Amino acid sequence: MQQIKKYIAVPFILLMLLFTACHDLLDEPAENRTFTGETDYTQSENMILPLIGAYAKFYDIGWETYPLISVRGDDVNAGGLGDQQDFMETDHFRYNKDYWMYNSLWEGFYSRVFTHYSAIDQIELYRENGGSNSLADQYIAEIKTMRAFLLFQLSRVWGDIFIPTSYDPTQLLEAELSTKEQVMQFISDEMTEAINALPDIHPSERTDIPGGVTRYAALAVKALANLELKNYQAVADATSQIIQSGRFTLDPDFYELFKTKGKLNRENILEFQYSDFGQGSGDRKSYLWAFFGPQNWTPSVTGIGGGWGFFEPSLKYIKFMLDRGETTRLETSVLFTNRGIQEIRKDPAYATLPGWISNTTRSGDVINDFARALFSSGKHYLPSDQIIPGRTEYSSSKNMQLIRYSEILLMHAEALTSGASSTAMTADQAVNLVRNRAGLGNLSGVTHQQVIDEKFAELAMEWGTRYYDMLRLERYNELSYDGRTFTPNLAFLPYPQNQVDQLPALRGE
Repeated sequence: MQQIKKYIAVPFILLMLLFTACHDLLDEPAENRTFTGETDYTQSENMILPLIGAYAKFYDIGWETYPLISVRGDDVNAGGLGDQQDFMETDHFRYNKDYWMYNSLWEGFYSRVFTHYSAIDQIELYRENGGSNSLADQYIAEIKTMRAFLLFQLSRVWGDIFIPTSYDPTQLLEAELSTKEQVMQFISDEMTEAINALPDIHPSERTDIPGGVTRYAALAVKALANLELKNYQAVADATSQIIQSGRFTLDPDFYELFKTKGKLNRENILEFQYSDFGQGSGDRKSYLWAFFGPQNWTPSVTGIGGGWGFFEPSLKYIKFMLDRGETTRLETSVLFTNRGIQEIRKDPAYATLPGWISNTTRSGDVINDFARALFSSGKHYLPSDQIIPGRTEYSSSKNMQLIRYSEILLMHAEALTSGASSTAMTADQAVNLVRNRAGLGNLSGVTHQQVIDEKFAELAMEWGTRYYDMLRLERYNELSYDGRTFTPNLAFLPYPQNQVDQLPALRGE
């Protein structure tokens, strides 16, 4: 057969923003440029290459995107006294549409969405030229699941957004916005189509792309979208399939789940994967975790760098956990400074704290006082003795969990206490699995409020879950804390001015 060659041009998105003082440290979105490549689509063994490219783009998010998505809940505060004043203002629901982080999140996630459309088109070209139909279906389903996760986050942040239909970003010049409900339904429908084409295994069991997307990631994203729609029976149905698969289990060690041991853990359904490739120098793929770390610490391994101090667990969250008698989850989630401990003790109700609360972690790292915050996030901390010798970056090579099995269990329980039904597991069973791992006793006749409290305890500082739960449940009073005033009109960020200037549909919003 004569070789058939086709040519494609893959455009990347829009204009890059001029960043502020940390500019040279950023993993910046791609600049305006066009890549043109000549590819022999009859080489069917290469059909996996566009998929690998889609994963690489998915994992390579800018450091600023995750904290911006996550910062507005009552579980977390933005650290102050730095060059990111508008990040702190966002945490207090005072929004600046010109803030570079807003544009970077929008631009960065949409650039990945367009890249994913391009990868799908390339896979279709391999299929047309003799590539495996089943593999093409699987690869496209994987990409659609990654794309759905990005659109899900964009819609939670902004509400009404664009749903692109191709890899060409110029379509947004004439496109109309889809409502948040339409976006979530689009995601749910796409995941319904994707599920059966995906591998029916745990992500760690994949031999082609270890840790890659499986049908359970698609089910989880479908459940998340339907939770936003308050379609609780659909949530129960999707989570039931994950539970009944038997593929996932809670890791017994909550503390180590967020450390090196947590990579490709049986609890993880979807995660960003990073690596130092087992070497103390040379190439590395990593998220820039410094944003979350303490400005001042004495690591047990000399020479490991500290962080920027811009992201701290809230005092409200810490007191909530103390009231519950939490140990493992509180120790895991919070890095204490002496100054922070003294701040807790200023409240007479917390004058006497458990003896285990200390500014020294169980790994021997000492969290010293620093100006920007009283605490740091333990979920974004990799002990210095787990960093490969030779590496010095804070939390170097740590993976990032996107969806964990504990969240599936708690969504399942929330759906059941909201009127849904299931034969997979009762709400009591689901909640008690999570509580028992945390060293807490069983509940009987679990209520909806108890489920929401368990989500607060378990998922704090993870992808803004607490904030978006409070929005969905209209518990706005919870978000008005420590001097903040929240009203429903502040639920979504304003569209970035840089995008409003370019995209007509945003000007009427």
